[in-house]
Amino acid sequence: MPAAFFSIPFALLCAYVLLMSLLAFLLFWIDKARAKRRAWRIRERTLLLFAFLGGAFGAWIGMLLFRHKTRHTAFNVLVPLACALWIGLLVFVALRL
Repeated sequence: MPAAFFSIPFALLCAYVLLMSLLAFLLFWIDKARAKRRAWRIRERTLLLFAFLGGAFGAWIGMLLFRHKTRHTAFNVLVPLACALWIGLLVFVALRL
């Protein structure tokens, strides 16, 4: 395993992605609960924004686990794309350190 996996910048980036994924997961959970109650909802652009700001993994898991936004083409394309971008960034940073 490369030494970059144990460096402070890489660890901070991983912690950031983990935190944002948790927040995105919670947003999907809250939005699904509100949808069931027909209450005020979280905007779709906010959900997608959290995915692209580092929460893509949590957003994708939330989509699948809660079966929420799975019929929306934008979510089925953009959330996996955000995951791919973040994986690429993590690999890039790991290899550069």
